[in-house]
Amino acid sequence: MAAKKVCIIGSGNWGSAIAKIVGANAEKLAKFDTTVNMWVFEEMVNGRKLTEIINTDHENVKYLPGHKLPPNVVAMPDLLDAVKGADILIFVIPHQFVKKVCDTIKGHIKADAVGMSLIKGVDEGPEGLKLISEVIRENLGITMTVLMGANLANEVAEDKFCETTIGCKCKEIGPILKDLMQTTNFRVTVVEEADVVEICGALKNIVAVGAGFCDGLGYGDNTKAAVIRLGLMEMIAFARLFCTAGPVSATTFLESCGVADLITTCYGGRNRKIGEAFAKTGKTIEELEKEMLNGQKLQGPATAAEVNHILKHKQMVDKFPLFNAVHQICFEGHPVKEFISCLQNHPEHM
Repeated sequence: MAAKKVCIIGSGNWGSAIAKIVGANAEKLAKFDTTVNMWVFEEMVNGRKLTEIINTDHENVKYLPGHKLPPNVVAMPDLLDAVKGADILIFVIPHQFVKKVCDTIKGHIKADAVGMSLIKGVDEGPEGLKLISEVIRENLGITMTVLMGANLANEVAEDKFCETTIGCKCKEIGPILKDLMQTTNFRVTVVEEADVVEICGALKNIVAVGAGFCDGLGYGDNTKAAVIRLGLMEMIAFARLFCTAGPVSATTFLESCGVADLITTCYGGRNRKIGEAFAKTGKTIEELEKEMLNGQKLQGPATAAEVNHILKHKQMVDKFPLFNAVHQICFEGHPVKEFISCLQNHPEHM
């Protein structure tokens, strides 16, 4: 069997952390081509090109400073050069750039390539919400899988123990992707309900914004635990409404992509951080994003808006008071103090 060539599309904080793992495994395992291409959106950092810094110093000084990347990970500024001949394409870019990237590489990739999306977020389609993997599959016509879990990028880069979940419907492909991703400290479980794995990755960001509101309002751990539990109930209910292609089993929510990712995002991560600052400062989400995120994008409020759009369409907004409250506070000028009353009157308690 010919060695499989891997390309990482994206090189931000999470993309660079994953490049450490993928580079090391590709170097070690005969089934993968040793060289891993990584597409880097070219920018200047202290008068040098970012690709040049990565290829000579083996460090992404802008998005993952202080961590060495394996020398077999090659940064490439040209997207078409990067994807050429790749058997496995790992997508790890902000979700607003997906369409443009797909348009660029369409017709320039192998027909039997397998894609893996690490992108937490959703797209708005004419019917409402669309999974990112679905957007990529429709645009490129390739088999898609996803990887989601309780994986704060800096901790993964520091090689601290964690778990992740791969969602993959195809039994032949799952084990190959597991080999590419798994290390002693990055443990992988493969499940078939790929759409559920992916929707978890998007919805938990809404809950995390709510957890941030609680922190900003000065509530304690008991309140946050309630937010996490009620948020999880809404995530499960929404998945059952939305993931109609196959079964939605409660056990998938017990994987890393579900409850574990929800917990870590409600205690760490940028959505919680911005939620807290929003409650404390009264500044807009856009202002805080600019001030606090070093060019990174926030997914929680945007996902809340897309979810709200679907729930309105289905006339089910009142069944999801936590999701709805985050939307109203972020976009409709409702006071942040209202968040607690949405919890007090949750249908779970009626």
